[in-house]
Amino acid sequence: MKAIVFHEQGGVEKLRYEDVPNPKINRDEVLVRVRACAVNRLDLRARRDRPEVAPMPHILGSDVAGDVAEVGSEAFTSSTDASPPACWEAEGLGLRAHIKVGERVVIFPCINCGYCVDCINGDESLCDNQKVLGFQTNGGYAEFVKAPERNIIPISDEISYAEAAAVPITFLTAWHMLITRANLNAGEDVLILSAGSGVGSAALQIAKLSGARVFATASTEEKLARAKEFGADFAINYKEVDFSDVVKQLTKGRGVDVVFEHVGADTFEQSINSLAKNGRLVTCGVTSGNMARINIRYIYQKQLSIIGSALGNKRELVKILKLVEQGKLKPIIDQILPLEKAAYAHRLMEDRNHFGKLILAPNPAI
Repeated sequence: MKAIVFHEQGGVEKLRYEDVPNPKINRDEVLVRVRACAVNRLDLRARRDRPEVAPMPHILGSDVAGDVAEVGSEAFTSSTDASPPACWEAEGLGLRAHIKVGERVVIFPCINCGYCVDCINGDESLCDNQKVLGFQTNGGYAEFVKAPERNIIPISDEISYAEAAAVPITFLTAWHMLITRANLNAGEDVLILSAGSGVGSAALQIAKLSGARVFATASTEEKLARAKEFGADFAINYKEVDFSDVVKQLTKGRGVDVVFEHVGADTFEQSINSLAKNGRLVTCGVTSGNMARINIRYIYQKQLSIIGSALGNKRELVKILKLVEQGKLKPIIDQILPLEKAAYAHRLMEDRNHFGKLILAPNPAI
């Protein structure tokens, strides 16, 4: 099969379009023909220098949608009248429980052990043995990828492959941050940093769906206009102003209830300063660095909460896919590119020359 491979970490020039053997599945795994694979900032960090990357040579790609090409002998299969899993039934998804060749699917990107206390409690994102598809395993920058049977989620015909691939990492991360961890409520004010990014644009939609008033930051007037188009009540150019000052002005000195922080060192102090009393900052990323200054007195005097968040669980992803199917959430896709253009996609993301998701298509007809 064709795949984008890097043999050593470094710049985009390390990405090569090569022939590699098809993945060989184990008895409890499923082989998926990749129709669409989203590009994430995690891919950039993995390509550059993250030490957890394995195996080497490596194939990136955590967000994968496609068709089932092969099913392992111990993976769950049944007739089309099989009862759906309890979690799907609880969400009213009406999805079929069986896995068969040709099934349209998306892959839950968090590969968990399934037996630790966190996994048993449904907190897969806390599993100490967790691996992320395309990060600690080979991923979807290829014509085929394999994953455990329990990570395979059927998708409706109402969702395109590109839309499905745009969902897992960004929407799951944003949902877990805002809904599960920060407990965002209707009527609250929320500040979304870098609303033009994949996770930022997902968070913007989730916040509006929750009934919050949204303050969004972006780096260009075009991105600010797009943010308002997708529901932002206020849009702030963080390149031109201290966004915490603008937030305070717009809220008459109060600040916001929740800050959606995923940038890191460059913005963390402004993010803290943007919070109202009893405000919550929820963070998932450090693209600008992981060491930030914090005024501890400010934290306790205003009784602020700083909340960590990482990815999410399968139940949340199933719920998000249902909302996408209903048209209540819409993955924002900047471009769909052929697989061999992966290096170009990485450059676009590094230069922040995109709004929404960049999608690679190894097998057309998405």
